[in-house]
Amino acid sequence: MTEIPNIKMAQTKYSVLDHGHVDLIDYMGSDLSVVNAARVSFNKESYWDSDPNWTGYQEHKLLERDTKLIKYLAKHNHFTPFCHPQISLRIKCPIFVRAQLGKHQIGLVMNEVSRRYVTFEPEVYVPMWRAAPTDGAKQGSSGAIEDMDLCIKMRQEYQGVVNECTDLYNKLLADGVAPEQARSILPQGTYTEFVWTGSLYAFARVYNLRIDSHAQWEIQKFAEAIGQLIAPLFPVSWQTLTSK
Repeated sequence: MTEIPNIKMAQTKYSVLDHGHVDLIDYMGSDLSVVNAARVSFNKESYWDSDPNWTGYQEHKLLERDTKLIKYLAKHNHFTPFCHPQISLRIKCPIFVRAQLGKHQIGLVMNEVSRRYVTFEPEVYVPMWRAAPTDGAKQGSSGAIEDMDLCIKMRQEYQGVVNECTDLYNKLLADGVAPEQARSILPQGTYTEFVWTGSLYAFARVYNLRIDSHAQWEIQKFAEAIGQLIAPLFPVSWQTLTSK
């Protein structure tokens, strides 16, 4: 049976934006799991290198031949060995971020906090404003708006509307309205939480797409946190799958 190495994790939780975070709940497997999922085709099984001077993230390191195998698998799109390791994360993010992340469904499952059942005080993301896209682009944004007086004014107006929405939400609940209807007044910036579980390969695909400079800035921040959590768990596979 393959031994799963101890991991020297610097962190298991990363704060993102003003109230968000990405937490590592659990994981299964290692780089060696990827290797042995591939080698089983020839009824073979590999093992960890016994280098006594190894001082990396993991207690053990891969044999050089297995590092080369992982790189070969990724280069030639042999993705199934990367689907055996699994990772579970708990993510707190604005609804509009969750809507984008939720588009990734192959190899991933999601269970979310439901405001049909819970009525705790909503938290709403307050962004730093960016300018509209230029050069005919139909999505995305430009750099930060430099007019600080305008930014402050818009921030105050935004916060005022948010407060009105959350106040009305609480009033509807107090007046006996069902939570599943009262939630409809809450803005897209309201924070939600969900547990997200999937394969190493699936999360690498999410990371590659959402870390891209053309992705929305807020989603890039969550992709960064996901990468920071997963990279120490599968250092060879993650670096190979996410290098460009």
